[in-house]
Amino acid sequence: MDSAEYERKIASRFATFDQDGSGSIDREDFSAAARAVLAEFGVTARSDKGQAVFAGAEAFWQGMAGIADVDGDQRVSREEFITGAAKRLRDSPDRFAEIARPFLRAVIAVTAPDAARTGATPEAVARVLGVLGTPAELSAQVAAALDGDGDGHVSEDEILAAFSGYCGVEAPDA
Repeated sequence: MDSAEYERKIASRFATFDQDGSGSIDREDFSAAARAVLAEFGVTARSDKGQAVFAGAEAFWQGMAGIADVDGDQRVSREEFITGAAKRLRDSPDRFAEIARPFLRAVIAVTAPDAARTGATPEAVARVLGVLGTPAELSAQVAAALDGDGDGHVSEDEILAAFSGYCGVEAPDA
């Protein structure tokens, strides 16, 4: 993948984070994602699992802002995302895992009583993808592919690796 194609891919990922379509990513986008996931699975915000999702979303926002909000305005513009977040996360995939894992772990935990131990089902992954804006047919296809061993569960590490790849964390020539 050449540099221009890579930047186009990253720019398209910007919309995934810009939940309200405002043209920038901010704390409210992460809170909106948390609320959408909780509503989909009937989990209240005040429950322990709900609080964990919001705490994970806040940690994800803080991590994203920390690596990309160059001007300190508490918003990540499209340009900041492309030049800041994409480059830094691509150069350090472990950093992406560090900032995304608390949110992903909490989301997995709301999908089913034993999900934190066994992983999320492909159906639950598809539901999460759907409420975050992925078209239904693509959500189901992606979720099924994540269950590579066919055991009916997608582990936290499998989800994190797929999410990292989707967000363009791998190098342009990967």
